[in-house]
Amino acid sequence: MKLASRIAALAVLPLLMAACGDDTGEAGTDGATAGGPSSTAAASFPVTVGSGENTVEITERPDAIVSLSPSVTEMLFAIGAGDQVVAVDEYSNYPEEAPTTELSGFEPNAEAIIGYDPDLVVASSDPGQLTDSLDAVGVPTMVHPSAKSLEDTYSQIEQLGVATGHVDEATDLVEQMRSDIDEIVSGIPDDAEPITYFHELDPNLYTVTSDTFVGELYSMAGMESIADEAPEAAGGYPQLSPEFVVSSDPDVIFFADGADAGVTADAIAGRPGWDQLSAVQNGHVVQVNKDIASRWGPRVVDYLRTLADVRAELTQAS
Repeated sequence: MKLASRIAALAVLPLLMAACGDDTGEAGTDGATAGGPSSTAAASFPVTVGSGENTVEITERPDAIVSLSPSVTEMLFAIGAGDQVVAVDEYSNYPEEAPTTELSGFEPNAEAIIGYDPDLVVASSDPGQLTDSLDAVGVPTMVHPSAKSLEDTYSQIEQLGVATGHVDEATDLVEQMRSDIDEIVSGIPDDAEPITYFHELDPNLYTVTSDTFVGELYSMAGMESIADEAPEAAGGYPQLSPEFVVSSDPDVIFFADGADAGVTADAIAGRPGWDQLSAVQNGHVVQVNKDIASRWGPRVVDYLRTLADVRAELTQAS
């Protein structure tokens, strides 16, 4: 079986669930506090979670949680809080038992959210003063923005553990993730020659650099983004020209736009000049699951393992 077919199959298997976060905690006057990865808060209430403007006090164990973030949804189920979740946003499609609704995480409707009678709402952003609207009716809201590093992921998982009364489960999950990641990375030689890659986000050739969250995973797998040297790369998600990709000649191409945009390995190979790319000629064009590649929850372990497998395949083939 060719590399592309084997890895594509691996990437879409049901995988472990993922988590993320970047807030640190501050102590409240009573009850527990959720901090960073070293938090040892007990599963008691009230608890204070977060810091600064994202600080929120949760007086009782929540039994009606609304998640407006697919990554947060995966975290909640991964730490055993799934039975406390009553509604999730329209893009929260994993795990299968998640109660997906038409709620939007990008343009949240406070009235629609309140209709689920939540005692905790978790979102990845606060557009339209969502937290103020929910605070006015006594609903605490946690904001877990997109993770910038794995440490953010670990921190958010542990904060959710404190917020939901699943401290031990969250701690165990983080420890298991750290252990699994260490094991995966240990299999990659320190002196291994970096493998260059192009990670296609959409047909317009938007991609990622090594400075992004997913770029960190690629770096851990001994891979280097061709976009690191691209003009306008400082934002982390530059748009490349076809000529830039061809001249960079990446060792491997990953594309995450197969499901939404109908992109295929054959279509990539058929682009003008792309049939001369090493990745195309060697069959190193790999479709990955967009959801797994774009979320920062527990399934990052599985994505890193997929990248390590790709690297191993390329190393053996060279």
